[in-house]
Formats: sequence, structure tokens, C-alpha cells
Amino acid sequence: MPVSRTLTALVSAALLCISGVAGALVVPLNGWTPVNGNAQEWIDPAGACVLREERHGQAFPVFRSVAEARTFAEKLQTTLIRQGSAQRLSEVVAQPVDRAGVWSVLAAYSFESAGVKYRVSQLYLSDKGILRTVTGSSAQHEASSCVNSMRDFIRYMAN
Repeated sequence: MPVSRTLTALVSAALLCISGVAGALVVPLNGWTPVNGNAQEWIDPAGACVLREERHGQAFPVFRSVAEARTFAEKLQTTLIRQGSAQRLSEVVAQPVDRAGVWSVLAAYSFESAGVKYRVSQLYLSDKGILRTVTGSSAQHEASSCVNSMRDFIRYMAN
């Protein structure tokens, strides 16, 4: 997966500046399969898109209003932009998203690794007060149908 653990650590700085229930990741996308039997990492049939769920063991607040989620989204976006050059991040945006009355934050950015540019969507959820992320990535200009399906899943269905 193109998203590094270093990037996840980078996000920790934003989280420290700032607890909800969520279930295990279920990927209802046709043909997607767990990578090496790992239900936290999924790949499309062509291998062009990857989804990963991670539990970080770090406290993460439950956002009960769009204002709370927006405040975190702004801090996250600012942190990612500020430290992004060291991580080869660009085109960073973050926004609140509603999950049945509990708010989460969706970030999107471009990320470069080994000379390849990827487009990443990353959802930040509170799972009983602990940070859980659902991250999807594909090559920047990937034209497979998996790209929109993956992004829609993260934006509207992952919880």
C-alpha cells in the first residue's frame, strides 16, 4: 500500500492538537478480495486499487457536530500541508462527513513513493474512542472502474 506508516505517524501530530462506535471493515465491492487473507487490506481484481483498515490504538474523539468535525478537518489539513513536502504530499483537502449522525473526517491527497504518484482517500473514524482509518489508494491517473467505486465506498459507506 502506498500510504506509509510514517504518514500515519505524521497525522498523530494533528490528532494531539484535538470518544463513538464503528464496526469492522466490510468491503461490498464486487470482486475485491482480502490481501493474503488479511481482512484489513483489500485489493480489486486488477490490482489497481487497494483499501486498508487500521486501528491505531490512539484516542480519537467522537465528533457530535459538523462544527467539531470541521475544526479537526482544518487542523488535519493544515498539518498535512505544512509537513507534506517531507512526505511528498500534495493536493491536500479534508472535510467532515456524516455517518448516521456521528461525524468523521475524510482527507484526500496525492502521495509520491518510489517515483510513482498515488491518489489517496483516508477516512478518520472514532471506534469506541480509538482512531480507526480506512484508506484507499490508486495510481494518480489510474482509469480503472475501481477508482470511483473505492472512493465512493470510503466517502459514503465505510464506517
